[in-house]
Amino acid sequence: MLKAVIFDFDGVITDSEILHLRAFNRVLAEHGIKITTKDYYKDYLGLSDLDLLKLLADKGLLKLDSCRVEDIASQKKQAFEQLAKTEGRIIEGVRDFLQMLKQHNIPMAICSGALLAEIELILEQARLRLFFDVIVSAEDVKKGKPNPAGFLLTLQRLNKKSREPISAEQCIVIEDSHWGLEAARSAGMHAIAITNSYDAKQLSMAEKVVNKLSELTIDDLQSLCS
Repeated sequence: MLKAVIFDFDGVITDSEILHLRAFNRVLAEHGIKITTKDYYKDYLGLSDLDLLKLLADKGLLKLDSCRVEDIASQKKQAFEQLAKTEGRIIEGVRDFLQMLKQHNIPMAICSGALLAEIELILEQARLRLFFDVIVSAEDVKKGKPNPAGFLLTLQRLNKKSREPISAEQCIVIEDSHWGLEAARSAGMHAIAITNSYDAKQLSMAEKVVNKLSELTIDDLQSLCS
C-alpha cells in the first residue's frame, strides 16, 4: 500500500540544474575552473555542493591551499540564490501531480542534495511549500546520494508526523539521476525515474521510467506498492 511519495528536488520539482552549473562556474572562474555541461551531467549532478567541490579537489583541479571548500560553497550558494530569484521555474506538470497526491491524502516529502534555503526559496516563490510534510536537505546528512541516509532520515521524519507507521516498501521515490535511484533502492524504497536530466537507458534501474509526471496515475503508484 502506498503511504508516501518522496521527491528529489533539482531536476524533478524544479528545472534548476543548469542554474547550479552556472553558479558553480561563476565562483570557480577565479580559480581557473570551468565545468562543461557534459561533465556536469556525467560526473557531478546529484552531488551536494560540498561533495562536488571536494571531488574537484580530489581530481587536482581545485587547489585548496589558498581557500576553503566551505567558503567556495557559500559563494556558490549566494550566486545560485541570485539566479533562482529571476530564473528559477517549476517543471511542467508538477503542480497537478502534487495536487493529485494531496487529493488522495498521500504524504509528500523532499530529499535533496540541495541546501534548505535554496529549496525553500523556490518552493515559496512557486507556492508549493504547503504540499510537503518533510524536507531533508544537504545539511541534514553527512553522506549524500547514492548513500541512502537521506531517504532513511526522510522516512524517519515522515513517521514522526504519521498516525500509522510507514515502512520503506510503502514509499515511492521520484528521481532524475542514477545516484538518487541507487540511494532509493538501497533504502528499500520503490523508485520511479523521470527523464528530465538523463535518457531512459541511463535510468534503467528504476521500476518505472516516465518522461513527465503527468504520465503517472494514482493507480500506477499504488500498483508499485501492492
